[in-house]
Amino acid sequence: MIRVLLADDQALMRAGFRALLDAEDHLEVVGEATDGTSAVHLSRCLRPDVVLMDVQMPGLDGIEATRRIAADPDLAAVRVLILTNYGLDSYVFAALRAGASGFLLKDADPADLLHAVTVVARGDALLAPTVTRTLISEFVAGPPPVVPTAGRDVLTAREQEIVELVARGLTNDEIAARMVISPLTAKTHVNRAMTKLHCRDRAQLVVWAYESGLITPRRR
Repeated sequence: MIRVLLADDQALMRAGFRALLDAEDHLEVVGEATDGTSAVHLSRCLRPDVVLMDVQMPGLDGIEATRRIAADPDLAAVRVLILTNYGLDSYVFAALRAGASGFLLKDADPADLLHAVTVVARGDALLAPTVTRTLISEFVAGPPPVVPTAGRDVLTAREQEIVELVARGLTNDEIAARMVISPLTAKTHVNRAMTKLHCRDRAQLVVWAYESGLITPRRR
């Protein structure tokens, strides 16, 4: 059973998500938060597997709530799935940096929501290639990081190449095809890179790739 906490200030949105999730045998909504402060508090009390987190909420927003959840050692097993609207939400990259494990568009199909919750709950990052490319676009539009993250020297040349492909939006299968290796080998390289860089998931790996200067996107 995957236990889900809903964090959204709109009652109608919460009701819709609850109805959809509770209809599945393997999903259970264990609580509802109307702002970031209550999302953090309920996460500590209920220990959900996944927090479905809206970004724009009154008081403490979803990004700061995500940062506090991700920084709490007692909540290491809690994953945050961000609800967002690209084009309107200018905080996507900040949410990734804060520790979000994935993103879901608010107009996503119900099947996509169910899939997203399941993927994030098992510890994987929900970062589809199209989402990654949108994140890259948002990052390019903003200012470069002031202090690039250190740590490139801990990666082998092959691992750096793998991380660059991840950050450019390629899936493990696409990386395998590009480098003429098996998908399992590609996944192994990705996992090793995450371990060496202390990235909790694939999403954090994308953040590191840009903040370290491994990838320097052309500015618009």
